[in-house]
Amino acid sequence: MKTRSIPAHHDIRFGRLSWPFVTSASVPPATADGNPGDTGAPNPRPYTARSIRVEIVILFLVTLGISGLRSLVSLADALLAPVPLASQTVTIMVPQAQASFLDLIKQLLSIASGISWGLLGLYLLWRSGVNLRTRLGLDLRKPWADLGVGVALAAVIGIPGLLFYLFAVQIGINLTVAPTTLNDVWWRAPILILAAIENGFLEEALVVGYLLTRLDQLKVPAVIAVTISAVLRGSYHLYQGFGGFLGNAAMGVVFAVVFRRTRRLWPLVIAHSLLDIVVFVGYAALQGKVGWLP
Repeated sequence: MKTRSIPAHHDIRFGRLSWPFVTSASVPPATADGNPGDTGAPNPRPYTARSIRVEIVILFLVTLGISGLRSLVSLADALLAPVPLASQTVTIMVPQAQASFLDLIKQLLSIASGISWGLLGLYLLWRSGVNLRTRLGLDLRKPWADLGVGVALAAVIGIPGLLFYLFAVQIGINLTVAPTTLNDVWWRAPILILAAIENGFLEEALVVGYLLTRLDQLKVPAVIAVTISAVLRGSYHLYQGFGGFLGNAAMGVVFAVVFRRTRRLWPLVIAHSLLDIVVFVGYAALQGKVGWLP
């Protein structure tokens, strides 16, 4: 069987800047000829529709957009292989070093990298004047409500998602996904949980919180914005096959609609994290004990 392995990908007081198209710092005073004075202070350009489009492209070329392109190449490679998709296995969380303590360090660094991607998107929004509390619901005003919605979303997405994955493998449009091949060491479960939380925060911060906010600022129609977000989410799951794309794109539609109605990001982060925790930890616990797992 051909195996393909890839790596898994508080109360913060945000400012109350009010308008998305603002200058991020004051302009130096003008000289007698009307030109800005050379005071040595930065003179940033104002945010415009064009600069926001450029920012979106650059951010996603650095983060999940490039992951989508790599996943597309991986799927093309799998389709060219002499065996069917369902006979190939792709792994999400894999060992990254031979020595256990080095593997642990590299896993933590990968998780930190993913968290920083999500923080970068949020920082760019905040730096441009977006109030992260009111626009994204990033506060602790409704912890139990956020938790309840997150758990409900995880159930609504998770059960049909598992059935659809099994169906997609059965009809040959998806690779067999082995969530983890990490060794059975003391830190395996904590790392799998942290990686699940990283995935939830990273993806929802960028694909929902950041992207939908920017598309709203660009006055992109709601249906098109939701479609763009969902297709992007599906794109970086293409390494799993066509089923991975369709299932995650459907999840993206649901999450985007919920966000647009509630303007709260925490329930999506909670739901996504719970889904991945169940997949990662559940697979590690059940592997070899049930016949339907690879």
